[in-house]
Amino acid sequence: MVEVVVFAEGPTEEQFIKRVVAPALHHLQVYIKPQMLKTSQEARGGALNFDRLKFNARNTLRQSPNVVLSTLIDLYGLNTSFPGYEEASTKPDLDDRVRHLNMALHAALVSYVGCMPERFIPHIQPYEFEGLLFSDTAALARTEPGWHARETSLAAVRADFQTPEHINNSYETKPSRRLELLLQPSYKKTRHGPLAAERVTLAAMERECPHFRGWLEGLRALGGTV
Repeated sequence: MVEVVVFAEGPTEEQFIKRVVAPALHHLQVYIKPQMLKTSQEARGGALNFDRLKFNARNTLRQSPNVVLSTLIDLYGLNTSFPGYEEASTKPDLDDRVRHLNMALHAALVSYVGCMPERFIPHIQPYEFEGLLFSDTAALARTEPGWHARETSLAAVRADFQTPEHINNSYETKPSRRLELLLQPSYKKTRHGPLAAERVTLAAMERECPHFRGWLEGLRALGGTV
């Protein structure tokens, strides 16, 4: 068996990993454990900078020598302290930008911790978790009574972009904000996010979202080391 700790950006991502991602890998004996990082004495999740990430990564990887570490961090609002941030921001192509950030994060963290490269699988999700929910807008619209009336509007948003991962990067147009503005009752991240993800299904997300699919393929490949 392989144990994977995933640093999750917030409680929505934590529940998504627990309820949707982890069960899909059990049959491979790959066991996923999400973990939100402390942001203060009282709080966990959010406000993730590279210093906090690398400090916690070092502790996790050194305390548990057989654990693999991964991340589920949004590209939207990514802290400027992350390795490769400035160079990545000059790349107009989203795919190039995300690849550059993941490669830079992998190199910097492996160097800092001094671990084997295969023990860290970085994943920065473009642009945020809610983009994945646009992988199947009909299923998304069935999450909450009343949302079905907005199915056409949800489908129109999806149709405007190459993939759900391209739904764009500003406060008023990021995926979560679109859901808040379109849906009644209004989209609430921690309540609706994991529930909608279960409706949409992992299979739909992988079919529509290549970066997300690549991350899951990397996690599944760990099953080959059992």
